[in-house]
Amino acid sequence: MKNIIVIVIVLSLLSCKEEKKTLPIIGQVEIVDGDTIYHSIPDFKFVNQDSIYIDNASLSEYIYVSDFFFTSCPTICPKVKKQMLRIYDKFENEDKLKLVSHTIDPVRDNVETLKLYSSNLDVSSEKWFFLTGDKNKLLDMADDYFVVAYEDDEVAGGFDHSGKILLVDQNRHIRAFCEGTDPDDVTEFLKDIQHLLDEVKPVVN
Repeated sequence: MKNIIVIVIVLSLLSCKEEKKTLPIIGQVEIVDGDTIYHSIPDFKFVNQDSIYIDNASLSEYIYVSDFFFTSCPTICPKVKKQMLRIYDKFENEDKLKLVSHTIDPVRDNVETLKLYSSNLDVSSEKWFFLTGDKNKLLDMADDYFVVAYEDDEVAGGFDHSGKILLVDQNRHIRAFCEGTDPDDVTEFLKDIQHLLDEVKPVVN
């Protein structure tokens, strides 16, 4: 009888470990006419390093990892890009995931600059989009991702910004984030990405 009890307990613990994690939807929630409305990324349209316009429709079939940076950043951007490369390397062959990096300095970060930057990173432009466009729209977009980004002549590089990396699902909802300057935080974020991928992948019988 004791052996049976032990087996039941062990099986219960194993089932708990195998239970899939569901990531929350991050941001303010509103109730409108009885419907729950979650925060979502609004419509956007920017151009990538291959002079191709990227918008919501371009990403509608994918989950994506997003950050904000500028190529001449002398402070946190190199650290964040190192962690973005970790994400790229781990999920390079994952068809359901894209990476999207928005410049906050489009005056200097034109298409040619971003093309050179992505080439130096040796990444696929079909997997990782580096976006540029109207400066005000890009800075406003940072707010939608809960990222601090604004011009400040008193800081190195002329822009004050945070190093957050965010995970967005196919419904434009932010599902997880991490501090891109903290490798340990990014390690946990890698697990969050996999959890979300497990949600969107079709079940194979």
